[in-house]
Amino acid sequence: MKIDILSLFPESFSYLNSSIILRAQNKGLVDIDIQNIRDFSQDKHKKCDDYPFGGGAGMLMMVQPLYDAIKKVKKRNSMLIFPSPRGKVFNHEDAKLLAKEKHLVFICGHYEGVDERLFEFFDIKQYSIGDYVLTGGELPTMVMIDSILRQVKGVLTEDSLSEESFSSNLLEYPQYTRPAVFKKKAVPKVLLSGNHQEIAKWRKEMSENITKNNRPDLLKK
Repeated sequence: MKIDILSLFPESFSYLNSSIILRAQNKGLVDIDIQNIRDFSQDKHKKCDDYPFGGGAGMLMMVQPLYDAIKKVKKRNSMLIFPSPRGKVFNHEDAKLLAKEKHLVFICGHYEGVDERLFEFFDIKQYSIGDYVLTGGELPTMVMIDSILRQVKGVLTEDSLSEESFSSNLLEYPQYTRPAVFKKKAVPKVLLSGNHQEIAKWRKEMSENITKNNRPDLLKK
């Protein structure tokens, strides 16, 4: 998979060079490039924002630098993604679908958003990561990339994926490790029993209870 990121703040993406995502890159499972949108500005000061027509608070990202940046990286099989509060709420199923794409281009907005004509020039899928507003698209982009790459074959083991939250519309069961007792708090006995059938039963019950209490909407699915 190839991922291009267009951002005014490339330095924000140091997280992508760590942990599972770094290992995925080292294995050749994903190739991530970050383009600085300012490099495409035709303004001598590399200006990429201006006041919105009609008035209003804040500044708006100009269409020209974004247009030229997209044109540089876009290919015939590219999926363009713009993180936005007005987009579809991103979920586990979206991550699985996007993991099948060959080329993802994330366009990070900033300030009060972007010139609407950008969406007239290009077919861009908009996603939201929740009902709140962030300063820019950098954090949502990293959230989505992390979630998507977990679904790319070879990044994680099949066992890890099958037991994650949302894999069966249930939240994940509680997990424990050594020591078996810490400050008089003990690990549930069933997990130390060696009875895998009973362990599986306990984990399913715990997942159902946690989902019922925290996300009952998932049970309706």
